[in-house]
Amino acid sequence: MSGKRGRPRNVEAQKSILSASYELLLDHGFQAVTVDKIADRAQVSKATIYKWWPNKAAVVMDGFLHAATARLPVPDTGTTFDDILLHATNLAMFLISREGTVITELLGEGQFDAGLAEAYRARFFRPRRLEARGLLEKGIQRGELKNDIDVGVCIDLIYGPIFYRLLVTGDPLDESYVKQLVTSAFEGIRSA
Repeated sequence: MSGKRGRPRNVEAQKSILSASYELLLDHGFQAVTVDKIADRAQVSKATIYKWWPNKAAVVMDGFLHAATARLPVPDTGTTFDDILLHATNLAMFLISREGTVITELLGEGQFDAGLAEAYRARFFRPRRLEARGLLEKGIQRGELKNDIDVGVCIDLIYGPIFYRLLVTGDPLDESYVKQLVTSAFEGIRSA
């Protein structure tokens, strides 16, 4: 019986910690967030946070992902082109939103914090790549795409320019650009 009583509190405490870390991240940026501030806002002890997360980077990434996951669903429209277009557009629109700008900050901070870099690679970017891989592999299976394409290179070809514009050139990142990008990529990978 005591295990059942503890679980709801654990779930509520975890949700409170994730919300607090995300709010602090949006309000003050990654560098200003501390485990002390998260604990204070969530009204839990630091020991409670460290019971579930090994460090600040892990809890901040989980808070970010908890909030972001609903914004980036995996599409299933029935065609690979439409799936990839929707997936890439959703990602681009998320990245330029207030919530998404956190990613650019985390990428910058990750240049100096190896733990944070591994956290965002493992928990944000690899899952997005796996989603894109699944969509492209489904397209190969359906005969919509050439069966000899290198799926990893295709992912880089489609999604890399989004990050290039976001992080390097600063050129506009909008739905029409993403559509042009995906359309151009599909000219080379679509089956005859």
